[in-house]
Amino acid sequence: MKTMLTKKVPLYFLLLTFFVFLLITIFGFSYLKSNAQVETPEIENTMNPAKGSFCNLNIGRLKGYQFIHPLLYAEPKCESEELADCKNQITQIIDNNIANGKIISASVYVREFTQAQWISINPSELYSPGSLLKVPELMALYKMNEIQPGFLDKVIEYTDANKTKSDRIINFETNHHIKLGNKYTVRELIKFMIVYSDNDATMLLNELIDKSVFSKIFTDIGLKDIDYKSSDYKMNVADYSIFLKELYNGSYLNFKNSEECLSLLSKTEFKEGIISGLPANCVVCHKFGEGGLASAPNFSEAAIVYCGRTPYIISIMTKGKDIKSLPSVSAEISKKVYQVMSMR
Repeated sequence: MKTMLTKKVPLYFLLLTFFVFLLITIFGFSYLKSNAQVETPEIENTMNPAKGSFCNLNIGRLKGYQFIHPLLYAEPKCESEELADCKNQITQIIDNNIANGKIISASVYVREFTQAQWISINPSELYSPGSLLKVPELMALYKMNEIQPGFLDKVIEYTDANKTKSDRIINFETNHHIKLGNKYTVRELIKFMIVYSDNDATMLLNELIDKSVFSKIFTDIGLKDIDYKSSDYKMNVADYSIFLKELYNGSYLNFKNSEECLSLLSKTEFKEGIISGLPANCVVCHKFGEGGLASAPNFSEAAIVYCGRTPYIISIMTKGKDIKSLPSVSAEISKKVYQVMSMR
């Protein structure tokens, strides 16, 4: 037994063991390092993508709770330098259309979801969003159903007292309208409001909506409260886009309701503007709105585009003298943004 324990080990065996251990250590360290780099893209979202310079995050959180502070969205405060050329091209399109008299002004916000890179043109200018406010109304109605399950199945009758005259100017023809004397569930009225942009359905829903729930959608994300005595609620293009971020992230409504809301927006029948600048097979969740003064009407659109290499938000707000000429400007901008996003 003593001989076995004190037996000498050959030098070449010790050297071989040492080199094997060294190789295992080197390869093991390399493996761990390569796996640790999987998380790097998340860290890079706090950096300027082009130069690697530090960029703070703009973080939106939901208020109103004692112990939790739910995340609504997070993105760099810096505009993307990788999209700088795209911004220049959009600016040129805007300048050209101002020169030819089609528009007085325009603002654009673009934000892709893979790396949260974004650009904004004329971000501080305010517009009358018109029917774009049907999107936060949609969210409020679904939030009411979360608070009071079964609300969306409530039945409403459409009577003469509810009838309103549509002031829509854009040529948007549809055969789908609610009819006097018929009864509809809230869910059916929402479909008419969003998919067919039926203002009569919207007026019925306006009478049902809890104003505190509707207002809270705005104040929760840091926007000014709704003044129900005012005939208008002006917004800039970046602020409006937050509603689309909330739906895409499933961060305000629950996942099921966020999915249903975007599904409705993907069925919108309006085919001018943003959607006409995209390939026919693109899935697009979008809404348009008209507003402003008769002398300077506003035409606005906001969309999540699911084609190209990454889903992205594109929101466009325009002012002009003839509202019928404005959707073509949105189409031109949309086409250019898609060309850039499809190459990323």
